Amino acid sequence: MIAEWFKALYERHGINFSVFYDKVDAATFLQGLLTTVELSALCIVLSVLVGIAGAGLQLSRLRIVRRAVALYVAFFRNTPPLAQLYFFYFGIGSLMTLVPDGTGGTRPLFDNFTWAAVSMSLFAGAFNVEIFRAGVEAVPRTTLEAAESLGFSRLQAYVRVVLPLAFRISLPALNNNLVNLVKTTTLAYAIAVPEMLYVSSQIWSDELNVPVMMNVLLVCYFVLVGVLVYLMHRWERAIRVPGFGV
Repeated sequence: MIAEWFKALYERHGINFSVFYDKVDAATFLQGLLTTVELSALCIVLSVLVGIAGAGLQLSRLRIVRRAVALYVAFFRNTPPLAQLYFFYFGIGSLMTLVPDGTGGTRPLFDNFTWAAVSMSLFAGAFNVEIFRAGVEAVPRTTLEAAESLGFSRLQAYVRVVLPLAFRISLPALNNNLVNLVKTTTLAYAIAVPEMLYVSSQIWSDELNVPVMMNVLLVCYFVLVGVLVYLMHRWERAIRVPGFGV
């Protein structure tokens, strides 16, 4: 019924929402949507882990470790994410050896989706390091000293005491960074990752419905980011400690 309505809309008014009535276009766009969701989810998880690890390493007593983290943060914060993506895909990727593909040929060790996930995770992770660092510094120093006085090692105190408190403080800023990360996944288009923008360009090349597909993209990203913001806000309220970090 819905497909017929959109088809009639095109025939009568020339508004071509082909993704709602054409099975091929619908399947293509759905696959792009799933790829975007998969890439976004993977990058969110990896970037948060990078941020937590980096913030922990900044507490190291070794100056070389702290400086290495600072260099990583400076590199990824001060260079464009598209340039980073090209650096990983064309620069580092071209230096890696090829592996058998099972059909007698060879293929790169990492495909374009993997490089996109690595590049964007490290890009967002650099910002997450600073977000978590600020959260850690907001935890009273006496809290860490109390944990160490109870026999916790520095790592145990960070993981079991400092990090849970710092995470609560960092959630609002983390939410903003993860929203930007989801929107940044459109850059994967540049290395032919079949995410929403890439498959949309294929559809409008065939159907010549650029304005319609751009509106579909806009709505899809609005909904996708809206779901992420809603979940993050619910999580923030669920783990809030009354009187701490408010």
